[in-house]
Amino acid sequence: MMLAAQKHGSKAVAGLQALQPILATAADQGDLQRLQAINEFFNRRIVFRDDLEVWGQVDYWASPFEMLEKGAGDCEDFAIGKYFSLLATGMTEQKLRLVYVRLQIGGQGGAVQAHMVLAYYATPNAEPLILDNLVTEVRPASRRPDLTPVFSFNGDGLWQGTGAQPVGDPVARLSRWRDVLAKARAEGFPP
Repeated sequence: MMLAAQKHGSKAVAGLQALQPILATAADQGDLQRLQAINEFFNRRIVFRDDLEVWGQVDYWASPFEMLEKGAGDCEDFAIGKYFSLLATGMTEQKLRLVYVRLQIGGQGGAVQAHMVLAYYATPNAEPLILDNLVTEVRPASRRPDLTPVFSFNGDGLWQGTGAQPVGDPVARLSRWRDVLAKARAEGFPP
């Protein structure tokens, strides 16, 4: 991983050096402690910035080291960084899904915005816990009425909303996901 971080630059190296002890400690902890540690790491270390400002593109999905090098990212970048970091702790892919949601801003009648979060499922039919760059604590989905799931995915499948049955192959259907998977694997993150 260090060689891959070095290719991205000194900030990526410093980010990896800060992340490695958290990954090592989290690997020996229960799932909730892992979720909290990884969520806190990214929410404290990375500044939210729009893709246009960071990458000069309307929509760009950064790999974990790309985001660490910039020190900034948007909601997709936060969710992706947390996803691959949790996999690096030994968490199974089946417990994690990146979820596109509609975010209700300002309560009922407020603006609606596209957003991405990471969801953790203790079991396939469990209520997911939500890791979000907008809320510092990991919360059950029932405590996030501001989020309405649109679709979710991981390396294994693509789901309508947060449904129980996959409806497709995310690698075939989501070109940005395919690209970030390749980048993260090249950086040494597990598939």
